[in-house]
Amino acid sequence: MDKELAHLIKKEVDKLHPETVEHYRYLHRRPELSFHEKNTSEYVVSVLKNMGVGFRDKIGGFGVLAWIKGRNPEGKTIALRADMDALPITEANDVEYKSENDGVMHACGHDSHTASLLSVVKIINGMKDRLDGTVLFVFQPGEEKHPGGARLMLEDGVFDELKPDVMVGQHVYVDYPVGTVGFQDGVIMASADEVHLKIKGKGGHGALPHLLNDTVLAASQVVVAMQQVVSRRSNPFKPMVLSFGKFIADGATNVIPDEVVLAGTLRCMDEDERMKAKNIIVEIAKNTALAYGCECEIDVYDGYPCTYNDEGVTALMKQFAIEFLGDEKVAGLPKRMTSEDFGFFSQVYPSTFYRFGVVGAQNCTGLHTSTFLIDEDSLKTSVGTMVYLALKYCS
Repeated sequence: MDKELAHLIKKEVDKLHPETVEHYRYLHRRPELSFHEKNTSEYVVSVLKNMGVGFRDKIGGFGVLAWIKGRNPEGKTIALRADMDALPITEANDVEYKSENDGVMHACGHDSHTASLLSVVKIINGMKDRLDGTVLFVFQPGEEKHPGGARLMLEDGVFDELKPDVMVGQHVYVDYPVGTVGFQDGVIMASADEVHLKIKGKGGHGALPHLLNDTVLAASQVVVAMQQVVSRRSNPFKPMVLSFGKFIADGATNVIPDEVVLAGTLRCMDEDERMKAKNIIVEIAKNTALAYGCECEIDVYDGYPCTYNDEGVTALMKQFAIEFLGDEKVAGLPKRMTSEDFGFFSQVYPSTFYRFGVVGAQNCTGLHTSTFLIDEDSLKTSVGTMVYLALKYCS
């Protein structure tokens, strides 16, 4: 345990907190949708320039990579990631820094992630004499939308010149109070693939079913048949969810349409089961539609992979967090069927993705709701913990 380092970091975090809040409120007031984070990216770049930190921007769109090299550039390298995009939600919070962009809101905490990482950069830059290695800072666009900003940044060579030995991401958590963080190893979040179908046939008068192919019936049977993908065609010890939330049959009370559109989501906690399920979905959809005299056009879009927390990296970072925050402030995390494009990073580099509590005096509803709002004291935990993890790893 490095009590002197922890004490020094906490002192710097407290001193910098007003500036962290300023970053947070600036970003919260000016949210931008996935792959439209132009102002956010420019703000990040301006702050990095003022700090004199090396960076490269316009990676995979509006992505930014910054770096700080310590006294031994040949030492270990850790990458820290924050996402920057917002959601198409109209904010209902009555605060002075409420979103100024109609219909767009930081309802998933990405403003706090970016603000935190900017302060992490500043503190580490001021303590780089203690840094025995290199810290990379990834400001990522497009986490909320296919194909995922993480994938695009990797494809655009974000780590071509500086490669991390490990990678760490953090995310707000509405089930833990301010000051608490949570870690869990293994697959902690599901993959996410989109399923899009068109059931085509010969429509017609609802009173003359013998003269047409009932696309509505066929589509309904496709949805029902899809339930066997999870219940009978997958390993019961590997969690999986297949849900259809879109069913458009644009006919009338007495009109069967020529085409019915379906869309759904496949979530898996195992990559092998994921690949198998995608093939089974196509097989069932086409054959079920055919049984009702219809044809099926189907696309299963390749979405986000599972987010995998490396056992060794997670154990190490959790121990560092305990040193910094105290054992009572570091908890476990439940696995989730929601997804994260951090999974693209975790498939390539040994990684861990942890969460920090944001519930305090400020009213805080669930993620992706119009009244989501963090308690700003949580930014002390998000900044301090990441600084300590990075400096301890590169010591």
